[in-house]
Amino acid sequence: MLTLTNLGGTLTVFLVICNIFYPVLGGTQSDTRVKLDSIKSLIYSNAKATVTLDSVALKELVQLSTSESSILYRGVSFCVNNTRRLSVGAGQIIKYDGIIKNDGNGYDDRTGVFVCPVAGTYMFVVDCLCHLETWLHIKVNKKTVASAYRVRDNSWDQISRTVVVKLRRGDHVKVEYGGNQSRKENIHEGGYSGFTGVLLY
Repeated sequence: MLTLTNLGGTLTVFLVICNIFYPVLGGTQSDTRVKLDSIKSLIYSNAKATVTLDSVALKELVQLSTSESSILYRGVSFCVNNTRRLSVGAGQIIKYDGIIKNDGNGYDDRTGVFVCPVAGTYMFVVDCLCHLETWLHIKVNKKTVASAYRVRDNSWDQISRTVVVKLRRGDHVKVEYGGNQSRKENIHEGGYSGFTGVLLY
């Protein structure tokens, strides 16, 4: 059991934690909001008396302040590109190895896959400086949610595609090459090609 009698000290810490994470939870975090509201109500209702939090309530408050809510408060986003020219074939995941930003640590440069750390609505952008005929697909798990195409004409062209999708925690998002089975395509390096994602709300 934890008893709070000093309203200017420890109680303030709990109120600050509740107020920090409450406004940023949004509609996708209803369970977390209910838990925070319950603890917050307990503290406000007993503001002129001794406030007692049992071990379960205390553990929940600590967990909420250090896990998913904490990630959501800091924000989730990534921006990556390829530091060398990539030669990719049909069905191959494009592994962008140059990490510019990776808040929330959702993107893995070893696999080229973003694993969603917090449920919500995300925006993803893929762009590519490519040579011959090129297909790129943004996939959520195994489903294609957006595609970009460039016709073959022996010149270098820039293509881009943006999509907004709702994700669950643990969903996988990747860019897959969908071109001709018989040949590979070159994706230009030097900041001309990349993959970006951001949690909107």
